[in-house]
Amino acid sequence: MKYNELTLSKQKKATRAGRGISAGRGKTAGRGTKGQGARKSPGKAGFEGGQIPLYMRLPKLRGFKNNRQGAEEVYTGHLEQIKKPAIDTAVLHEAGLISSPHAKVKLLLNGELTAKKIVQLQSASAKAIEAIEKAGGSFTPVARVPRPAKKAEKKLE
Repeated sequence: MKYNELTLSKQKKATRAGRGISAGRGKTAGRGTKGQGARKSPGKAGFEGGQIPLYMRLPKLRGFKNNRQGAEEVYTGHLEQIKKPAIDTAVLHEAGLISSPHAKVKLLLNGELTAKKIVQLQSASAKAIEAIEKAGGSFTPVARVPRPAKKAEKKLE
């Protein structure tokens, strides 16, 4: 079918509101009698008849909510308590320093570090890296350990 072959059905003529009683939509023109909706202007946006409007009742908060999990902080003084030479998120979780082995961790300088440690975490401050290297250890940035994917359970019929 082509555009020039289309046939139009007869269109209904638009009713002209407010053209007298005999015109179909005359007198009040479908607006009812009196009141704000009957007037020429539609009224103020958000006006609720004198009640405090919704946009004024709600608290005004700046910015947006950030649902991203922040990095958990571990200090160099905590590493001294751990006896293992290699430290990663699994070791820190076993020691009870972080909530999960899948959490993002940042190492910060606070406390002395004398033992040689090989640290593999997501991030560390420049001063913390300096303290690890001064103690004879090393720092390697690694990606966060992903959570295992949940397997879909099959329904037995």
